Amino acid sequence: MTSTPNTDERLLKASLLTRILRRPELGALAGLVVITIFFAIFASDKMFELSGIMNFLSPAAHLGILAIGAALLMIGGEFDLSVGSMVAFAGMIFAASITLMSLPLWLAVLFTLMFAGFIGWINGLIVHRTGLPSFIVTLAFLFILRGLALVGLKAATRVQVAQDKAAYANESLSFNDIMHAIFVQSGGATQQRGLAENIEPGFWNEMFSGDALEGLFHWLAEAGYTATFKSGLPKVTGIPVEIIWFAILSLIATLVLVKTPLGNWIFASGGDPEAARKSGVPVDRVKIGLFIFTACCAALVAILTVMDAGSTDAARGKQKEFEAIIAAVIGGCLLTGGYGSAIGAFFGAIIFGMVAIGLTYTQIDQDWYLVFLGVMLLIAVTFNKYVRRYATGEK
Repeated sequence: MTSTPNTDERLLKASLLTRILRRPELGALAGLVVITIFFAIFASDKMFELSGIMNFLSPAAHLGILAIGAALLMIGGEFDLSVGSMVAFAGMIFAASITLMSLPLWLAVLFTLMFAGFIGWINGLIVHRTGLPSFIVTLAFLFILRGLALVGLKAATRVQVAQDKAAYANESLSFNDIMHAIFVQSGGATQQRGLAENIEPGFWNEMFSGDALEGLFHWLAEAGYTATFKSGLPKVTGIPVEIIWFAILSLIATLVLVKTPLGNWIFASGGDPEAARKSGVPVDRVKIGLFIFTACCAALVAILTVMDAGSTDAARGKQKEFEAIIAAVIGGCLLTGGYGSAIGAFFGAIIFGMVAIGLTYTQIDQDWYLVFLGVMLLIAVTFNKYVRRYATGEK
């Protein structure tokens, strides 16, 4: 009697259905299909015209850049609740570097990203050195950064007023005058406007504001492939640059996760940190690096919004930390770490943008958007839980 040799279960080929169900972005993709069908039925036809698509992809891109950073950090087993406040804080730093320090645009962008990365490094270092949950550490920075944005913008606007008065009187502002404006004087505004006139046109301006591929879209309009106004001008002049940034970051993050050793380290650091350390994975450095990356994603959103609006606001980015985490969860990221997808966060952010703007194309009260946030979070967590159990055979 011959015995059948035991086959290592790791070598067994999973079925196509099982492989599909194991994909973390499945829930987000299914949700996107459902939401698209819903608005195809109830929304105006204009929503899915090219101009309408650009309208909902633009806010989706801003949220999506945050969600990509949040997703990678969650896969690594950590949270960052300060990214919304970082948008306001980094916006204040960026505006001040242009108006008060008169830095050229490229240097202002670099300075803002470095400053944000430094805050992210501090977040990660505190989590690493103290052993405190990242939820608590970054919750503290949520308030710290929001407060610094408030007092910083008030100080910056006071200094700007003092500089304008001195320039009008043909005088120079002394160091003591600047310190008095920052720390002693009352007043000031939590908004800073008129930044566009301080930003020089050119390559770096086009990298962070306006539309890309304008020539192509003008040609498409002239050829009759896209809609035009009665004057003959195209209704869509190009792709907003934030959408380009969103797509590039999503692609890079996905390639890093699935094609590089760093991606394996991120999954290992979030799945089982102790086992990863024993296998030689630099868990602490990986996690600190993810905090830096997440902060820089928030700073990029700040730069894009300041360049687009020509102003900065201390209230900017409120609740975006929660929306970014929800988008990441919808995209398949587990709250326990070690599982998730950047492309899933990409789809999750598009769902948010589609709903937020899509409601304006319907007769539905836009405040239902908040209800949608909570419902989608519950559905996503429940869906991910049961589908993953089915795919992995967990009890």
